Amino acid sequence: MNPPTPAAAPDGHLRRAHRRLDAVVKDFPPAAFSFVMATGILSTALALVGRETSASVLLWIAVAAGALLSAALAWRAIAHPGPLFKDLDDPAKTFGFFTIVAGANVLGLGFDMVGTPSAAVALAIVAGVFWVGLNYGIPSSMLLRDRSTPILQDANGSWFLWVVATQSMANALAVIARNTHNELAGAAAVAAWGVGLVLYLLVGTLVTLRLLTLPNRPENLSPTYWIFMGATAITVLAGAKVLAMPADLPVMVRTAVFVAGASYMLWALGMWWIPLLVVFGIWRHGMRRYPVRYETGLWAIVFPLGMMSAASIAFGRGESVAVMVGVGEVGVWVAAAAWAGTTVLMLASLVRWLRAGKHPAPAA
Repeated sequence: MNPPTPAAAPDGHLRRAHRRLDAVVKDFPPAAFSFVMATGILSTALALVGRETSASVLLWIAVAAGALLSAALAWRAIAHPGPLFKDLDDPAKTFGFFTIVAGANVLGLGFDMVGTPSAAVALAIVAGVFWVGLNYGIPSSMLLRDRSTPILQDANGSWFLWVVATQSMANALAVIARNTHNELAGAAAVAAWGVGLVLYLLVGTLVTLRLLTLPNRPENLSPTYWIFMGATAITVLAGAKVLAMPADLPVMVRTAVFVAGASYMLWALGMWWIPLLVVFGIWRHGMRRYPVRYETGLWAIVFPLGMMSAASIAFGRGESVAVMVGVGEVGVWVAAAAWAGTTVLMLASLVRWLRAGKHPAPAA
């Protein structure tokens, strides 16, 4: 067999690189946009404590990541629709697609803070389209298809992304209502906040039953359970955005007191969750020796930490609750450290993948 010509060798490298990249896209995780969520909300939290430069850098990192991940998702939909629909039909994974909705709306919050509300509106429209499809498509598929095993065994922390996405829509609608004084947008914002609140109670009951009635193993008790807390945090932030809408809107006259009180209660519940979630991590990695390595689920720790920080500051300042502001200002740096650590693990994983491509296994 003749050796490849110099002109052919680069083509061989390109084909091999394309195959490896295509394999990655084929297995594209449904919750991949959690990186956008985590980076975007940390940007917002840093802006709230006056770190505008760092906030701007992270916002544009999140925007670039969102564009790249959107391209990968489109590639997967065109080239590998089978695996995509399989993930959509898997109760253990399908709620991860709600990160598309939450990621878009978190970016919208960032753009609103830097004075570009039109971008926030555009992102809210895109997020709304995905939210409607997923919000009704996922539960319809889960409830109406034939099953041989109880669906409860597939419940996990990613189910709370349903709540997170719904409250992200409440945030986006509240921002629109604040900027336009639109009664319909204001009423929709409060409605979405209320739906998200009830969904939290529903999903929380189901996931807790799963934890209490079925065996828990290190591979199952993943970082996604931090969204137990993250879902309360984004509800608090949505509450703060709702309370920042014009007070003379009819829906605010009727609901402001309830939104304020319920938001504070959920903030307290979210803070209560944190020590228990830390215990979960100690059990998983310390007692059961599960290796600490990069996984998409790690962003499910960073996002709740950043969201709790941003929510604490925004709600605390709006309602003059100093203790919440103090917690949020400290939490920003905890979230930043978690983001940095997870980013290092992600980049190390990327480097290993790139090195593996330079030394492919010999053909059979």
